[in-house]
Amino acid sequence: MAGHIQDRWYKTDTDTDGKTVRLKSDRHGTGMRYRARYVGPDGTEKSKSFPDGQKRLAEKWLSGIEADMTRGQYIDPRAGRLTVRQHAERWLASLTMDPATFVSTETRIRLHVLPHLGTRSLDSLRPIHVREWLRKLQDGGLAPAYQRVIFANFNAMLSAAVDDRLIPHNPCRSSSVKAPKLEPRRIVPWQPERVLAVRSALPERYRAMVDLAGGCGMRQGEVLGLAVDDVDFAAGVIHVVRQVKLIAGRKVFALPKGGKTRTVPLPESVARSLEHHIAQQPPTGVSLPWRSVDGSPVTASVLFRNIEGRAVHRVVFTCAVWRPALDKVGVPRGRENGMHALRHFYASVLLDAGESIKALSEYLGHHDPGFTLRTYTHLMPSSERRTREAVNRAFEDGSKSDDGPTTAQEA
Repeated sequence: MAGHIQDRWYKTDTDTDGKTVRLKSDRHGTGMRYRARYVGPDGTEKSKSFPDGQKRLAEKWLSGIEADMTRGQYIDPRAGRLTVRQHAERWLASLTMDPATFVSTETRIRLHVLPHLGTRSLDSLRPIHVREWLRKLQDGGLAPAYQRVIFANFNAMLSAAVDDRLIPHNPCRSSSVKAPKLEPRRIVPWQPERVLAVRSALPERYRAMVDLAGGCGMRQGEVLGLAVDDVDFAAGVIHVVRQVKLIAGRKVFALPKGGKTRTVPLPESVARSLEHHIAQQPPTGVSLPWRSVDGSPVTASVLFRNIEGRAVHRVVFTCAVWRPALDKVGVPRGRENGMHALRHFYASVLLDAGESIKALSEYLGHHDPGFTLRTYTHLMPSSERRTREAVNRAFEDGSKSDDGPTTAQEA
């Protein structure tokens, strides 16, 4: 057995004859009687006290400690005394991720986790506490999608605590804890008339942005980061290699979402729009830090700049340019009518034309064709329509024969 059991109610002494005798200690009858002691892997002594009558329980506890050490599953009982706030600070400091993702993660933990659970020790966290916290998020009016991201961050933080041997289990993974459910949302793509109306309502210097988003499926940040050298008019393609990203409100150049560059087809109509735009607004070099606000400056001859000649700030553009254009043509403001709606329009056009999910996923820069399918499956031509068209073609091809679907067969 690892360690030993100390009986604090008795002590051993040597009498006048040199014999070892057992005597009552000064603590006899008061306080915890048994103290289970052992030396941990770090060389320091650990202990736990048990009341009178529970020596067998103390021995069982020590046996469990020995078994955990043997299996390599030992967790220092004092490790979980860290508060959620203390662990969050250490966890955040250890992350190696995209700077913008880090800022978002830190913000979610700071604003939505620590105020509710920050003072609680890790080893005291139970599934009930997580469920109560999730209910507070829901009652706070946060969007279900945002609640889900917050929960995912907290879950990852506690999983790291398990990996670091601070706690034995992650309460977020209890069967009684359910991640916030997303609201079912079917994307309703814009009609071409709405796309053209919003385009016309934008200042001329920004109109080609609609063509790139709606005609090439590019994200807003990718459009703002597109340089003239990224457009290959001869080959009819656009190389999506950077975006203008916001980190704590400051603009930086970065790789497209997920660090995934791609090449998308350049339709002739979009090419003509870009040629006109370049003639009216000749590209000039814009310098921004690369990837982080303190990154090395990178210069690119971007196609779109603000009136001051600097890179366009996404939030400023949305508030000062995009929304007024929506108001002008009577399109309601809202998340579903942001510039991202043009990517949905692009997807609907390609699917209606029979493009494959795999190709669409590549053009949109999605990480997984399955995500593309789940997002846009309701926009795909129905099986009933394909069935009717296939049968019609088959019968039309065989219409010269004597027999057909309207010709009765003789018995």
